[in-house]
Amino acid sequence: MSLPTTAIEPISFREALGHYASGITVITSEADHEPLGFTCQSFYSVSMNPPLVSFSVMANSRSYPHIRQAGRFAVNILSGKQAGISNQFAKQGSDKWRGVKWQSSPLGNPIIEGSLHWLDCEVHAEYTAGDHLIVIGEVKACKLQHTAAAQPLLYFKGRYCSLTEPAAV
Repeated sequence: MSLPTTAIEPISFREALGHYASGITVITSEADHEPLGFTCQSFYSVSMNPPLVSFSVMANSRSYPHIRQAGRFAVNILSGKQAGISNQFAKQGSDKWRGVKWQSSPLGNPIIEGSLHWLDCEVHAEYTAGDHLIVIGEVKACKLQHTAAAQPLLYFKGRYCSLTEPAAV
């Protein structure tokens, strides 16, 4: 069987990737004493030693140049109850912080109240990849919110969903 060699249609590519469930994060920082942030679905761990994580962001992002300049960011891992936060931070040009309670992390990054977990990072490296940038951060602090009933906010097939039961091991 031979595989097709035609160009991949962007809509088909997006649909195929939509079949991969992922968690939702909000990447935050502070520039000129103003909090900033954006919703990010493309987040993952890179290394345990040193502790490195990565996220991808559109190369034309309005927020990321300020994060680069600050040299630091927080990853707010959203809980299943924070779909509204995800939607709010996904919009460009709006007041993303309206009604959002937050506090400063040890590095001075905004930590969104109610997040499932957060990681406080310094920018370690950045790479261009097509229309995105791959940003690697070194984790300097982190905190897990110990709530037994807490579930992550997941995204699958173009919509939010939640875990209904633990996966079989």
